[in-house]
Amino acid sequence: VQLVKSGGGSVLAGGSLTLSCAGSGYIYRSYCMGWFRQAPGKEREGVANVLTCGSTPYLADSVKGRFTISTDNAKNTLYLQMNNLKPEDTGRYYCGARPEDEYCSAAYWHETWIYGHWGQGTQVTVS
Repeated sequence: VQLVKSGGGSVLAGGSLTLSCAGSGYIYRSYCMGWFRQAPGKEREGVANVLTCGSTPYLADSVKGRFTISTDNAKNTLYLQMNNLKPEDTGRYYCGARPEDEYCSAAYWHETWIYGHWGQGTQVTVS
């Protein structure tokens, strides 16, 4: 699986950005797709997760009500719509993919180790 990121950039607090992650090489029926971010000096943290076959998404408490994760299966693309951005949202954002299995769950979706495929990171800076 190849994941190619786009989007990102610099924005003022309260602004919006949309990240995209285009995938290719999928061979399984369904994947769980996650967005992660990493601030300087901090560990990579889970932001959101959704199944490509459709599911109730998981969202980190810090982004609930502001971020929306979605997929366009016709385009094999994962999105993260980020509204009302805050300075603490600053970081490098990554998308990850894993064939759907029991680890695509509330207990594990935010764990980086369950994802075997990653896109290149893209920087989001909120000032």
